Amino acid sequence: MAKTSGTPARRTGARATAKTTARTAQQPAPQTSGTARRARAVVCAAAIIVVLALVSAFGWPGWAVRTPPAPVEVPSAVASATPTIAALPLPSDASELVKILPEHVSNYVRGAVESSDEWQSAAPVEAYAVTYGNGDQAKDVRVLMGQWADAEEAETQYEKLAKALDGEQLAAGNIKVSGQNTGSYVVVGGKGGDGTATALWRNDTVVFRVTGPQASVEAVYKLFPV
Repeated sequence: MAKTSGTPARRTGARATAKTTARTAQQPAPQTSGTARRARAVVCAAAIIVVLALVSAFGWPGWAVRTPPAPVEVPSAVASATPTIAALPLPSDASELVKILPEHVSNYVRGAVESSDEWQSAAPVEAYAVTYGNGDQAKDVRVLMGQWADAEEAETQYEKLAKALDGEQLAAGNIKVSGQNTGSYVVVGGKGGDGTATALWRNDTVVFRVTGPQASVEAVYKLFPV
């Protein structure tokens, strides 16, 4: 129904009196003392329940209290370890392959990089040898790397070198970059458990071999960025 402007007319007489009487009869009766007591009892009961819930959560049995996890053991060789000696600079005419060699892997720093003909029979495009160490020569590892014209030639060399490894296999698997399989790796212990090891892996067209004390080899190959 549409509303009109202006002030509605006031109604007088018996009809107005009857409406007033009806409204008076519909007013609720004031609360009795018994009703008030029941209301207070409900409030008190609710408060007790809340207190008990808090005690249960943070006191006994303490289901809401989170126990901090046990500290994780950190290996002695980690990516953020600070080297104690300085790395040697790369040659001024370093190739793009040589430039991928990191200054340090954990606390093992890069030594002099030299050309290598050890894999000459496999006709690599280029090959180099470099030592990584931490100041203790007994813990040095030798890294030999070579690059081939394509991944198939590099795979052939990897398989040849892997078959020549003689010792207990310590680890093996695939290398993945951005979810794609780009090569394989294998780690083999020295003959008769002499404490040495060899890590061999192929990443696309490049083959790496790391040799030295087992602890050093494992630290370097696991953190080597290529």
